[in-house]
Amino acid sequence: MRARPISFERLVEELCDRLVRAPRERRLRVAIDGAPAAEPGRLADALVEPLRTRGREALRVSAWDFLRPASLRYEFGRDDPDAFYDDWLDANGLLREVLAPLEPGGTGKVLPSLWDRVRDRATRAKYVDVPPGGVVLVDGALLLGRRLPFELTVHLALSPAALARRTDGDEAWTLPAYARYEREVRPRRAADVVVKTDDPRHPALITEREGSDPWTY
Repeated sequence: MRARPISFERLVEELCDRLVRAPRERRLRVAIDGAPAAEPGRLADALVEPLRTRGREALRVSAWDFLRPASLRYEFGRDDPDAFYDDWLDANGLLREVLAPLEPGGTGKVLPSLWDRVRDRATRAKYVDVPPGGVVLVDGALLLGRRLPFELTVHLALSPAALARRTDGDEAWTLPAYARYEREVRPRRAADVVVKTDDPRHPALITEREGSDPWTY
């Protein structure tokens, strides 16, 4: 594995440059995948304005707003890592309300949030029209390996030690789910772009992965 040190600001620029090279008529679906400790929402947020400056309308969607109701998430308890892995995300809802409408020939009407996990009720959000050439940035954890359609997938990788160190104590029960994710999905190979984020001040772009051909932007 080879890594190229990169600043957060430069990472944003390179991702934007990659996205704006896509055909102007195509709506783009981008996954920013990572445990909360890797702060995928921060990267997704940072991409919005640069994309708009480059002429691409951008919409932020968080997978945390597409969780299943508490009665289903907590069926086996509030701290079951397998339930967290398998049952928390409403992948069908995310596909139906966000990703499928962005397919070629789709309506482009996207529901930016579906379920309020704190109040445990529907958000009643209004649909948003994503124009041709628009980019929808979906951040969240455990997004890969679910056959969700994305034009670009970015994985923010943490070593087990860094993940454990940066995960809040009351969320430590989720760590076995991320270990399972590494074993079963192997996100460092599955993602289009992998960024090592053990030290958030000094990220590194993985430019060559074991068992794969070298690639660059």
